[in-house]
Amino acid sequence: MKNDCHHGPDDWVGTQRTFLLAWGVPVLMLVGAIGVEPSLRALVWFLGLAWMGVACVANAVRCGRTHCYFTGPFFFVMACFALLDGLDLGPEGWSWLGLGLVMGTLGLRWLSEALWGPYRKHGLTRRKFTGGRL
Repeated sequence: MKNDCHHGPDDWVGTQRTFLLAWGVPVLMLVGAIGVEPSLRALVWFLGLAWMGVACVANAVRCGRTHCYFTGPFFFVMACFALLDGLDLGPEGWSWLGLGLVMGTLGLRWLSEALWGPYRKHGLTRRKFTGGRL
């Protein structure tokens, strides 16, 4: 298995089907929940952001996609903020949460790949992660 998987199927951005499953579905969930009541919106946003966090962390481990090392944990933090806001325990403002999500995602993606490139050359791969077994 190649570490530099952007030319192969290991990067979930590499195929339209995996991209839509990993990030398209949760983004549609986030957008679709904008007009619903805040407690339901909090639940949908929590699930969608956690889904994207899992997808990013898994993609980082799978192929070393640089920005996924940063956006995965960021999505988990944003999922917690969404849940806290829905429970009226966090800072007010879904518009601020949405703006922070968009700006943070774009910023982390651009900055991390500008500094270290799109893929880590010696990141974890499935082969290394499982001790050589596929």
